[in-house]
Amino acid sequence: MLVRLLYASRAVDPHPDVIESILAQSRQFNPSTGITGILVYGGGIFLQAIEGGREAVSDLYGHIQKDARHKQVVLLHYEEISERRFSGWTMGQVDVSRVNTSILLKYSERAELDPYSVSGSVSLALLEELMATASIIGRA
Repeated sequence: MLVRLLYASRAVDPHPDVIESILAQSRQFNPSTGITGILVYGGGIFLQAIEGGREAVSDLYGHIQKDARHKQVVLLHYEEISERRFSGWTMGQVDVSRVNTSILLKYSERAELDPYSVSGSVSLALLEELMATASIIGRA
């Protein structure tokens, strides 16, 4: 049973080294648990989609909720899926400071990442657009 979970959180410390440590940890541990996904960050906010088996995704989300690097962790969207959408990345990344602002403006009131002010389906649509515009970088 495959699922997709989308959540937002605020960085306790938005320093680039902290973001890199989150990405490195994801890339190290996700392959063994079958997790794939992407992490979007900017302005101290994380938007992350994780896909995989129901138990693995649930366990990972539980760890994220307790992770001292995150605060205000909010579940935006959860669904059973027939196939992965972000299977190309153990954890792809998008730095919104490098994204065309018109993409952000298309999905929110202002040209900034704010998943707290939009629906989960809108945040998922933003991720789809970032993938379609080749904004996601990272290793498989």
